[in-house]
Amino acid sequence: MTNEIICPHCGGAIEPFRNPYPTADILFHRPGKVLLIRRKNPPFGWALPGGFIDYGESAEQAAAREAKEETGLEMRNLRQFRVYSQPGRDPRFHTLTVVFTAEPGGEIRAGDDAAQVQWFALDQLPPEMAFDHAKIIADARLAGRIE
Repeated sequence: MTNEIICPHCGGAIEPFRNPYPTADILFHRPGKVLLIRRKNPPFGWALPGGFIDYGESAEQAAAREAKEETGLEMRNLRQFRVYSQPGRDPRFHTLTVVFTAEPGGEIRAGDDAAQVQWFALDQLPPEMAFDHAKIIADARLAGRIE
């Protein structure tokens, strides 16, 4: 099977669009800590809660949905932090993420793609971090967005 699309008028091959997949990630924080999920699916490791933005959904709506699905938490004091779009940040394909910082509301429970949810001290992050999430956390600390 090929990824080519055939033009119905001339029969020539058309290269399909190859755009990055948009995602949203949430950096839940409280003094000295950040909330991470242990991923159930590849790529494995600890990560910020988050996921793909669905068609017709804003980045903020996707962040709220993913936070609820993966951690059971509501987001309080939601603030956009940065966009990360380095082509190699996800080993599966090119993604870009809109990262939000938020304070948690509600009770934590692992769900959806999260095998486990846990608070980590900012200076004791697990070594097996997924994607570029260790860099995102470090950048947020440097920017004074989390302490």
